[in-house]
Amino acid sequence: MANIFTSSIGKKLIMSISGLFLILFLLVHLLANSAYLFGPEAFDLIIVIMGSPVVVAMVPLLAAGFAVHIAYALILNRMNMKARGTQRYEVTHKGEADSWASKNMLILGLIVLGFLVFHLSHFWAKMQLPEFTGGHAEDVNDLMHLTFGNPYIFVCYLVWFTALWFHLTHGFWSALQTIGMNNTKWLTRLKAISYVYATVVCGGFVVIAVTAFLRANGYIG
Repeated sequence: MANIFTSSIGKKLIMSISGLFLILFLLVHLLANSAYLFGPEAFDLIIVIMGSPVVVAMVPLLAAGFAVHIAYALILNRMNMKARGTQRYEVTHKGEADSWASKNMLILGLIVLGFLVFHLSHFWAKMQLPEFTGGHAEDVNDLMHLTFGNPYIFVCYLVWFTALWFHLTHGFWSALQTIGMNNTKWLTRLKAISYVYATVVCGGFVVIAVTAFLRANGYIG
């Protein structure tokens, strides 16, 4: 069992599995946030559901997923800096690992992490955290308008979604290769699936952000 956590292959597997877990979470998060597009009442209902004990109990698991993924990303990057340069996953086709995203996964990951903290300070810290400490959560629709109504913050979120898109386009298919889907026949398919997934998820978040920006500034109702 110890070898799973200490061997090079084991570390890559843990990195990949935790990454796939977070990729699934992004889709669930997008589906929940999409309720905002249908109006304040629909978004309030989703927030109530997301505040149920079952969902709240999953927060530590999600936090652990992020912690594991980040920790092993740093560990593997240090290993790769010494041994193989920029390769972070068990990619069998060297030419496919030479994309811009593959060479900058750590930088992209740090950008995503930085804006994640930024995002949590705008929403989690003003909604779930006060409830944990005996306070009262702020209204989520007001937070959406306050946050995305600021053009500078709005642009920062667009930068975040762009970095996330690049991170996903490489991370998704290379993680799948690490867990065994690494034959030549599937390589093109995996890359296509990764690009489609990244575009749908990040594009969906952009649509929500743009809608919030327009509503907050009175362009739409």
